[in-house]
Amino acid sequence: MGSPIGRLELVEAAGALVAIRFDAPADGAPGPERGGSRVLTEAHRQLTEYFAGERRVFDLPLRPSGTEFQRRVWEVLATVPWGTTTTYGALAARLGLPPGASRAVGAANGANPLPVVLPCHRVVGSDGRLTGYAGGLERKAALLRLEGVRTEADQDVLF
Repeated sequence: MGSPIGRLELVEAAGALVAIRFDAPADGAPGPERGGSRVLTEAHRQLTEYFAGERRVFDLPLRPSGTEFQRRVWEVLATVPWGTTTTYGALAARLGLPPGASRAVGAANGANPLPVVLPCHRVVGSDGRLTGYAGGLERKAALLRLEGVRTEADQDVLF
């Protein structure tokens, strides 16, 4: 599907969304315009609403593949509200992990197979700066701006 952050490939398996991939080729996986499944059609609709500023919470069947630890991180990640940010350390604390676990949380965040829907773009460094994002920092900043979150990149434009 086309989006303001580039083409996205939506991947479904066994009735659930399992992956969203950046930079999908124009002839990528079938979408609703080419007879996609109900899950893909609904994911396309909800993502379109999100990018239009009309949706803040996704309601889709999800089945991300990962380790037990990664899935625990992604469950907590899914609770970070629209228009807010958190840090890797705060996510670690919510999981009951020691402060030094923020790197492991960051690695799990980086392995998130469902970006946007599981909002890893809402996780920033402890100093508030944008840090790694599988889709690139420009996409991360664009998603945060869409949600009304100001980033240091926005400050650079102002001054």
